[in-house]
Amino acid sequence: MSDWQQISLGDLETPVRPKAAVPPQGSRASTSDGYPLRSLGEVMHLDIQRTPMKPATTYRLAGVLNAGKGMVAKGELDGGDTEYAAMNVLRADQVVMRKLTAWEGPITVVPAEFDGFVVSNEFPTFTLGPELMPDWMRHVCRSPRLWAEMKNRVSGTVQRRKRLNPEQLLQIQLPIPPPEVQARIVEVLDAVDAQVTALDMEADALRDVLRRLRADSMTDSSVDEVRADEAFSITMGRQRSPQRATGPYMTSYLRSANVGYGTLDLSDVLEMDFNPSERETFGLRYGDVLVSEGSASETAVGMPAMWRDELPAPVCFQNTLLRYRAIQGVSIPAFVKHWCLWAYESGQFRNVAGGTNIKHIGSRRAVQMMVRLPNVADQERIATELDSMSEVVAATRAEAARLRQVRAGLLAGLLDRTIDIKSAELEV
Repeated sequence: MSDWQQISLGDLETPVRPKAAVPPQGSRASTSDGYPLRSLGEVMHLDIQRTPMKPATTYRLAGVLNAGKGMVAKGELDGGDTEYAAMNVLRADQVVMRKLTAWEGPITVVPAEFDGFVVSNEFPTFTLGPELMPDWMRHVCRSPRLWAEMKNRVSGTVQRRKRLNPEQLLQIQLPIPPPEVQARIVEVLDAVDAQVTALDMEADALRDVLRRLRADSMTDSSVDEVRADEAFSITMGRQRSPQRATGPYMTSYLRSANVGYGTLDLSDVLEMDFNPSERETFGLRYGDVLVSEGSASETAVGMPAMWRDELPAPVCFQNTLLRYRAIQGVSIPAFVKHWCLWAYESGQFRNVAGGTNIKHIGSRRAVQMMVRLPNVADQERIATELDSMSEVVAATRAEAARLRQVRAGLLAGLLDRTIDIKSAELEV
């Protein structure tokens, strides 16, 4: 863990419950030992505003991102060209939400830099009362608890057109601590967020160093070039067809949707019929590298990931993927992996891809690419260095992900008081 990392993850993951307090007579209803539940309508109110759009006037248009990701600038809007007769003008520290698909959490507090932007009537705004700190509410708007309450109140029958009206948002009840406690909670959460941001920045910097080392290793001019098919065994997968949808040899297979940048997504693996001979030809072995052969998105063309026997054999692959396999005595799997990662990162795979709307590498182009191929001993040395650096990057990302998990439950724990604010402050 980095020197600046001060928070104790273990302590925060173990809830600290204070002694139960006897609520004063006449207090509002609360959950467990948490703060009193109050409807949002008691502590903030809906803004009724419809600012007319003036012709020949330029407005800055904004939107609200899903999953508590805040606001985004959507460009400039000409008051004379828009279909809207009027818009809502944003002010710093307002709450703004999107009515459509509101269960995904498109709600936030307006940052100062978005003051004066406009949004359509699909984005109602609310002014906070004195009981709520804007910074505290900003954290609440990132809370899965609030999103779940929003989801429970959506209306409509068509999934993509379900809506949450502002009046329904104001009916939601949440624990509302006193302002001085809100301020302390904000300090704790801001400290955790700062640590997550620092970890992300550290991981990004390490990733950049790794890419430079990988590029230097794969472009060493002192090493002779060979064609890719002399360095690796390259095979395109088998085409999918309706006739293969059933059969006596149903086999799991991977397609481009399963391959990301250095990662495999095996949550949705399909099956089709591969006979024993085809299983031998198209079967995957530990250390094979799968490369996305084509995609409508240029950023996905050439994405590589190594197969490490994550699923029981046999597992084959479709013709949306190319399989790169080490040749015994010529190349090793780890070097193949790093070469494919470099070819993706440097744009070499995209440069050789053909096609207009959908780019394809194709096996013919793939085998003609040039590879600077060191001897096996040097490949092992290079791969060891790059693997070690990759592990450092992965460990830093894992540390940030773990801290995010802690942060996700921290607000809920502080509100229902299963985590004591004083204990949390001591650990940050």
